[in-house]
Amino acid sequence: MPVEPRPTDQRELWRRLRADKDQYAREQLVLQHAPLVKWVAGRIAATLPPHVEEGDLISYGMVGLTSAVDRFDPSRDVRFETYAVTRIRGAIIDELRSQDWVPRSVRARAREIERDIQPAH
Repeated sequence: MPVEPRPTDQRELWRRLRADKDQYAREQLVLQHAPLVKWVAGRIAATLPPHVEEGDLISYGMVGLTSAVDRFDPSRDVRFETYAVTRIRGAIIDELRSQDWVPRSVRARAREIERDIQPAH
C-alpha cells in the first residue's frame, strides 16, 4: 500500500485538520504561520519597557497561534492571518496582564497623570 504524500497546500492542510484531526496538518499550519507571531511580538515589544524579553512574547504568542489554528473555521469569509493576529496579540496581552501585579485601572490613571503633567508643545 503506497504512503500518501504529506500535504503542504493550505487548503488541503485545513481540510485534513478539520476532517481527520490530522496532527501533522496542525503542526504544519502552526509552522507556516509562525512568522506572524514574531511580527506581532515585535510590534508589541516596541511599546513595552526594555526588561520585557521579546522571546517571552514570542512564546506567549505561539500559544495564541496554536489556539487560532485549533479554533479557526475556514468556511467563514475571513483570512486566517487576520484571525490569527488578533488571537496572537490577545494571548500576549493576556499573559502580560496575568504577570502584572498592578491593576489596569491604576496603570491607566498613571498614564493619565503623566499626560497631564507633561508640558504642552
